[in-house]
Amino acid sequence: GPVKDPTPAPQFHAVDIALGCSYVMEDARGLLHNFGGSSSKHPATLVLRGISVSDDGNLGDVTEYKVPQENPDSSSPIIFETSAQWVSIPHAESLLHAECDGVEVNCEISPYSSQRAGEGPCRTSWFMATLQLSSGISVALVLRGPACGSREEEHDATLHPKLRIPMSKEGTVLTTVEFQSSSRNTSLRTHLGSSVTLDCRFALAPSSSFSSLEWRRQHRGSGRSLFRYQVGSTGPAVQPKVHVDVAELLGSGDASLSLQGVSVGDEGVYICLVSTPLHQAQHIIQLHLAEPPRVHVIPAVVSFERGVTTTLTCSIAGYYPLDVSVSWTQRTPEDDVEIPLSNARFSSHRQSRDGTYSITSYLSISSATAQAPATYSCHVSHVALAEPISVSAHLKEPEQMGSEGLVGGFIATVVFVVVLFSVLRRRAAKPKSEQLLRASE
Repeated sequence: GPVKDPTPAPQFHAVDIALGCSYVMEDARGLLHNFGGSSSKHPATLVLRGISVSDDGNLGDVTEYKVPQENPDSSSPIIFETSAQWVSIPHAESLLHAECDGVEVNCEISPYSSQRAGEGPCRTSWFMATLQLSSGISVALVLRGPACGSREEEHDATLHPKLRIPMSKEGTVLTTVEFQSSSRNTSLRTHLGSSVTLDCRFALAPSSSFSSLEWRRQHRGSGRSLFRYQVGSTGPAVQPKVHVDVAELLGSGDASLSLQGVSVGDEGVYICLVSTPLHQAQHIIQLHLAEPPRVHVIPAVVSFERGVTTTLTCSIAGYYPLDVSVSWTQRTPEDDVEIPLSNARFSSHRQSRDGTYSITSYLSISSATAQAPATYSCHVSHVALAEPISVSAHLKEPEQMGSEGLVGGFIATVVFVVVLFSVLRRRAAKPKSEQLLRASE
């Protein structure tokens, strides 16, 4: 047959990615405010210049970012023009298409250190840009700012009115990416006994070098180190449940942590901390455990008996976390919808050795108030379920049971009377036949 052309290699295109950000100010003590806080912030724009992204044919309308033609003052947005010549920008396509995909990007830029980089008006030459996407991606960029020169150069340089560091002729702050780290997820949900990988990756410019990696876990106010690797050390201690591929770590910057046989005790906040001799970048990943409940109702079929109260038992077991919703409904052939019932009773929550929970609900059905036939359903909702579980018990119609019993009893009575009449008749006829026999003799 004809030889098919090989799949064409994806085409790449250099684009500018402009992101609306906030510059987080230092307070009077030289301290930075927390990410996402509402304290002192200033409008900013992060312009990632010449970023290579795969071209699917829809990049024709993407244009180069144009710096606004105005002289910046202390109230103007701070424009950070950033070159990524030595370090690739992770998840560039997601950043470029975020608005079209309905993904929100939260961007904050802050001075990396409050320490002065020497004497004179040049306060700092390092910045940290933190990007968090509503899709779960997080990116941290360590940016090298303008270098502080001699006193004569500083005197001749035009300083940014807000940052008091040298700015370009267009009024922007020129920076380069020296160190980037990223994670695909800020939150993960998994099941008991499963294996999960917490994604964490980084890349460095040739001028920087990798120093150490540490994974920490925090939960309910306590924390501990799970994994630590220091360049030049003998290597990390082998642990049964956690694993980082050191070869991939040193070769490609893959610092991801693998967890085997996840248990309730593994739930918590995981922190990936990557360090160079000068800088640190961290990513926080929340690991949630969600185990769906098993639901059973006994008895499955209820025989209606007058003067008797029957109890239905709905057993809900093996779920995590604790919060669970249980309700009962009743439905008869005359009902268009299920009718909620409020007379159910509940046991206390019980916790198993594996950390999962169970609870039991009881529903009493009295023949004085019950309608038959009817269906009684136990409905269970839980965060681990895509939709509620419903398990039903059926109440038989009493008339069906009564008519069957009457017919059976009537037939049995008729047969008994016929047999009895036949036996008595034979006994009555036997003496008469004996008397006639003696008379003939």
